[in-house]
Amino acid sequence: MLFFLITTIINACAFFLLIFSWIAGSKASRLLYGGSAERLNRKTRKQMVWAAYVSLPALALIGATLFITASMSPVFWEDRVLLHLPLTIVPLLSIWLLSMPRLWKLWKETRRTTGAPMPGDIRKQAAHPLIIVPFQMSALGALTTFYFLLVTPVPLQFTNAIVPVLLWAAASVAIWTVHDRRFQKVSRSDASLLLLPWRRALKGLGIFCVAAGLASISLIIESQNSRLPAQLNMAEGAMDFGGGTILEHDSQGGNSIAMLTGPREGKPDRTFTLTAEKKTVRLASGKTIDAWTYNGQLPGPELRMKQGELVEVTLINRDIEEGATIHWHGLDVPNAEDGVAGATQDAVMPGQRHVYRFVAEQTGTFWYHSHQDSQEAVQKGLFGALIVEPDAPVSSKPEEDIVVLSHVWDEVGMAIDTKNGIQHKKVTPGTPVRIRLINTQDWVRQKYVLAGSSFQVAAIDGTSLNGPSDLENVHLMLPTGGRADITFLMPDHPVFLSVGGNKNLGVLLSRDGNGEIPDIPQAEEFDPLSYGTPMKTLIDADSRFDREFEMILDNKLAFYDGQFGSLYTINGQVFPDTPMFMVQEGDLVKTTIVNRGAVDHPMHLHGHHMLVLSRDGESSTGSPWYSDTLDVEPGETYEVAFLADNPGLWMDHCHNLTHAAVGMSMHLMYEGITTPYSVGKETINHPE
Repeated sequence: MLFFLITTIINACAFFLLIFSWIAGSKASRLLYGGSAERLNRKTRKQMVWAAYVSLPALALIGATLFITASMSPVFWEDRVLLHLPLTIVPLLSIWLLSMPRLWKLWKETRRTTGAPMPGDIRKQAAHPLIIVPFQMSALGALTTFYFLLVTPVPLQFTNAIVPVLLWAAASVAIWTVHDRRFQKVSRSDASLLLLPWRRALKGLGIFCVAAGLASISLIIESQNSRLPAQLNMAEGAMDFGGGTILEHDSQGGNSIAMLTGPREGKPDRTFTLTAEKKTVRLASGKTIDAWTYNGQLPGPELRMKQGELVEVTLINRDIEEGATIHWHGLDVPNAEDGVAGATQDAVMPGQRHVYRFVAEQTGTFWYHSHQDSQEAVQKGLFGALIVEPDAPVSSKPEEDIVVLSHVWDEVGMAIDTKNGIQHKKVTPGTPVRIRLINTQDWVRQKYVLAGSSFQVAAIDGTSLNGPSDLENVHLMLPTGGRADITFLMPDHPVFLSVGGNKNLGVLLSRDGNGEIPDIPQAEEFDPLSYGTPMKTLIDADSRFDREFEMILDNKLAFYDGQFGSLYTINGQVFPDTPMFMVQEGDLVKTTIVNRGAVDHPMHLHGHHMLVLSRDGESSTGSPWYSDTLDVEPGETYEVAFLADNPGLWMDHCHNLTHAAVGMSMHLMYEGITTPYSVGKETINHPE
C-alpha cells in the first residue's frame, strides 16, 4: 500500500511538473513583449512565482524517489534514479542557478520604472535564452519522465532508455537555438517587437501537425509490430538460463510433450465424464443466465477422489464453438494431462472428446477449469471444485466437509456456487469441521471471516500446514485461483463464515441450521509467513541453487495485438516476448518475484508448488508455505524455490485472467522438451 501511495505521488508530481513548467516556459518566452518597463516588472515578479510553482512538484518527485531509494531494493528505483532524477534535477538547477538570478536582476532594474517604453538593454535581458530555456527544458524533462513512467524501461537497459533521453537533449538544444536567434535579433537597435498571436498560433499549429504526423507514423508501426503471430510454437522464444549452465534447446527436435502422459494402461479407480455445453441456467435467486457449463450445471460437478487413485476424465464438447479443455489447477499432473490449449494439447472443439488420465498424488483442495479462452470460459462457468482426500481417514471421527466456491455471476453479483445471501447448514456440536475456500472470480482478492469460533488454517493451495495454531479475529484474503482450508470443532452456538466481510453472503452453521448470525469481528489479515511450526524441507534458503531467476512484474502503456491499452509485463515484456525460464530435471530453482506495478498479481506456476523462502527480505519462519498461486502485491518481493521434477512445458502466468489475456504469461521450459501444438489466429488454440 505504501509503495502504491508513493508511486501515485510520483506520477502526480510528474504530471503537475509538466503542466506548471509548460505554462512557466510559455510565460517566460513572452516577457519581452511586456510593452512598458512597469508592466515587465509585474510579469517578472510573476515569473519568479512560477519558478516556485515548478519547484514544488519537482522537489516532491525528488523526495518521493529518494524515499523509495532509501527503503527498497534497487529494482524498484534504478530507473527512477538514473533517468527520472536527472531529467528533473538538471532543469530545476538551471531554473534556480541560471534563470532566477537574471529574473531577480531584471525585476530590480524595473522596480521603480513608470509606464514609459521598455529600454533596449532591458528588452535584451528579457529575451535572454537563459531566462526561458530552463523552464522549457523542465517541461520537456517532465514529459520524458512521464513517458518513462508509462512505458517503464525495466529491466533497465541502455538501449531502451537512451533514445528518449537523446530526444530530450536534442529538443532542448533546438529550443536554445530558436531563442538564441530571437535574442540576437532583439539585440539589434532596429529590431521590431510586435507580438503577433496569429503567427504564433500558426507556428504552433505547424509544429503540432508535424509532431502529430510523426507520432501517428510511430504508433502505426508499433501497432503493426504488436500483432501476434498467425501461428507460434509454444516451445519457441527468448531463453533465460537463470545464471546456470546453458542448455541445448531445439523447439523442433526432442521429447514431445505428447509422450508425457499419465498411465495409459490399467483400469481407472475413478471415472468422470464432463460435457462442455451452453445452457440457460436458473440461479438460486431466480434469475437466469446464459452460461457455459460442464454437464449443464453451475459450477461444474464436484470431483472427489482418493490419494493414489488412477483417475480418468473424459471431456466431451457438445457446442462450445470456442473450444474447451480441462486444467487441474494446483494438481501436479504429468505435462500432457495439464489441459492448456496450444501447449499441452489441442483445444477440444464441438463434437470432439479428449481423455485425461493421471494418478492423484497430492491431497487437498483444488479446482478445475477450461484453459481455452480461459478468461471468458471461467467467467461463464466452465469450472468446478476438485478434492483429493487422503487414502485413509486422518481421524476416526467423521468430518463435516464444506466447499465454499465463490464467483460473480452476471446480474447477481458475488455468490457461493450459484447462491447469493445466507446458506444454512446443520452441524452437530463437537463435530470437526473443514471449510474449503476456493476463489474463482477474476481479479478479486476475496475476504473470508469466520465469526463465532476460533479456527486453524490447515492448508494453503492444497498443501497442509505443519502445526497450525488457533486463530481469532483474523480474516483470510485469497487471490483469484487461491485456496485455503480452515478447520475448527463445532461449538454449541452458531458459527458464520462471511464471504466479503459482512453479513450479506456466507454460510451459517448451527445445531438446527438456524440462529442469529454472530457479529463480524474487526480482524487483521492472516499472514502465513510466520504461522505454524517449522519443519525440515528438501529446499530451504541455504540450499545451493542450480538456477536463480528474476521475475519483475510491472505496467506499461503499449499496443498488444494491434490494440492500445494498459499492459501488465513480465521483465518488461508481454507474451510472446516474455522469457522462457529454462531448467533441466533435478535442478533446484530459486525465483525472485518483484511487483513494481500498481495492482496485485497472483502468479500461478503449473505443475509445481513453490516454497516461499522470504517476503520483502523477511524469512519464512512458520510452517513450510507452499503455493501454486502466489499473490504478489504492489511493492512486494518474494523469494520462492522449487525442485524441477516434472518435465514439460509449463505455463507461468498471472491468474488475474484479464491480465493473462493481454500477455502476462510466460513458460517454464525443461531441456529437450518439444510440443507438437501451437497457438495463434490460424490455429484453434487460444489458452488465455
